[in-house]
Amino acid sequence: MQTYRRGQLTFDVADSGPADAPIVILLHGFPQDRHAWDKLTPRLVEAGYRVLAPDQRGYSPGAAPRKRTAYPLAQLARDVIALVDAAGAETAHIVGHDWGGAVAWQLAQAHPDRVATATTLSTPHPEALLWAMRHSDQWRKSTYMAFFQLPWIAERATLRQLPEMYVKTGMAPEDAQKYADRFSTPESLRGPLGWYRSMLAGQLRAAKPSRNRGSGQQRARKVTVPMSYVWGTRDFALGRAAAEKSAEFVSGPYEFVELEGAGHWLPEVNTDEVAAAVLRRLQSVD
Repeated sequence: MQTYRRGQLTFDVADSGPADAPIVILLHGFPQDRHAWDKLTPRLVEAGYRVLAPDQRGYSPGAAPRKRTAYPLAQLARDVIALVDAAGAETAHIVGHDWGGAVAWQLAQAHPDRVATATTLSTPHPEALLWAMRHSDQWRKSTYMAFFQLPWIAERATLRQLPEMYVKTGMAPEDAQKYADRFSTPESLRGPLGWYRSMLAGQLRAAKPSRNRGSGQQRARKVTVPMSYVWGTRDFALGRAAAEKSAEFVSGPYEFVELEGAGHWLPEVNTDEVAAAVLRRLQSVD
C-alpha cells in the first residue's frame, strides 16, 4: 500500500513488513512526516509486525484542506480508522508522537474497539495538558501556539527558523536538514499549522470537563485500552505536570516511561528506548 483514501482525500503511506502480520500504525508529529519513523520501523518489522506510517492530513499533498477548521482531532482520528479499514484489519496498534500522540489519545478514547494498544511519545492526555496550563508553567512552554494562530506570518517565521530549530532542541543535523528540505516553502507549512489553528481552540477545549453541573454533560470517559506514555525529562514543549497527570485519564493497563535527559524528538533521537517501550506494550497483548 502506497496510498489510501478517505472521501476526497488521498493519503501517502509507507507500508513495511508482512501483509498478514499484526498492524502497527505510526503517527508523526509537527513539523515532521512519516520519515520520523525510519529508525523505528525496522525494529518493529523484525519483531514480526506490519508497519504503516502515513503522512497525515495537511502533510500528504492529496489530503491538505486549506480551511483552518479542517483539522479537528475527531476527523484526524477518523483518517486513521480509514487506514485500518484500508489495510483490511479490525484493530491496529497505534503509536503517536507529538500531535500524532494527541491523535493516539483520541483514538484510544473514542474508538477503543479499533485500537489494540496505544503508545504516545511526548504528548500527554489533552485534559492533562489543559490542567497543566492552569496549574503549572506549561502555559509558558505553549505560548508559541498563540503565535501559530497568525495566518501568513507564522508560516514565514517558522520557515526562517529551519533547520536550526530542530538542532537547538536536540535533533541530529542530518535529520534536521531532512525536515528543512521537506518544509521549504510557506505553503508546505500551511497544513501542518492548520492542526494548531483548528485544534487549540476547538478540540482541546472540547476535551475539558464541563463546569456546568446542570447541563447533564459528563466527563470524557477514561482510556481503557492498554496504554503506554513515553516522556523525556528535557522536553522543551511538554512538561512534567501534564505528563504525570495523564495517568488519571486511563483506567486500563498503563505504563508511564520517563526517559531521563531525553528531549522532544524521541523517535529520531531515542530510538532504542522508544523501541523497547513500544515492543513491551505490543507484546503485552500477544
